[in-house]
Amino acid sequence: MKTLVTTEPLLMAPAASLPLGRSSSFVTCWLPVYTLAERELVRFLRQRTRIIGALGQPLIFWMLFGAGLQGSFQGPGGVSYQEYFFAGVAVMIVLFTAIFSTISVIEDRREGFLQGVLVAPVSRLSIVLGKLCGGTILAVGQTLIFLLVGPLIAWIGLAPEIHTGLTWSNLVPVIGWLTVLGFTLTGLGFVIAWPMDSTHGFHAIMSVFLLPMWLLSGAVFPASDAGWLNWVIRLNPLTYGVAGLRRLLAHDPASLEQLPSWPVCGTVTGLFCVVCLAVAVGLTQRRTVHNVR
Repeated sequence: MKTLVTTEPLLMAPAASLPLGRSSSFVTCWLPVYTLAERELVRFLRQRTRIIGALGQPLIFWMLFGAGLQGSFQGPGGVSYQEYFFAGVAVMIVLFTAIFSTISVIEDRREGFLQGVLVAPVSRLSIVLGKLCGGTILAVGQTLIFLLVGPLIAWIGLAPEIHTGLTWSNLVPVIGWLTVLGFTLTGLGFVIAWPMDSTHGFHAIMSVFLLPMWLLSGAVFPASDAGWLNWVIRLNPLTYGVAGLRRLLAHDPASLEQLPSWPVCGTVTGLFCVVCLAVAVGLTQRRTVHNVR
């Protein structure tokens, strides 16, 4: 007797098992988002060495570079290098967290988890949102820790004094901006990681694309008045994410004169976020042999 093998039960859930109305919409759309985001948080808590890589290294960079360049750098408005570099290191933490969270896409495909998610009766948008929301929560949480610890380190004398950071007046805007920036960079990491089979290739892309993107965003040094480097920094979409965070954290208006305006920062960052999300969803909708290996 012949046995009929079909994949239909994997692609479609029984109609009777799904609640009706709003509950059905939640199960088919938002429950997968919540589940995948929670999985990212659980994985992070079980891999505590990621805290050292995403938070410890940028904190050391901030202290060492700030101390070494303190006497030879005069930033906009007369700010010290330690203060100028503060917002740049915060964006670096967001970027590193996005890298570590999206590299799991490659691991999930190799372990077979991703193939199981792709045949589940959920939309591709839910899959992407789940991964991106999990990475965003981790990025915002770790960056907030740095924004609180940085001024404390300066206060106890381990770093030069800075006059920038979180206050009760800018706490909510900073969290909102970090959420948009974290969602965008996690989406960018997702787009890079999705077509790859090896984590080594992802690290190569990180070295030749993601890190230079951060270096040329005004995070490490301001844009010069002339030359090709100025144009590269201005064309870099991450420049406006750094500038927006710098505007929120700065206490001296004189240090913001050379930065792009708020409408420009919001528009460019918002468009960059939409593009990354759209490309990520488009990649997951492509039917390729690559995803069934």
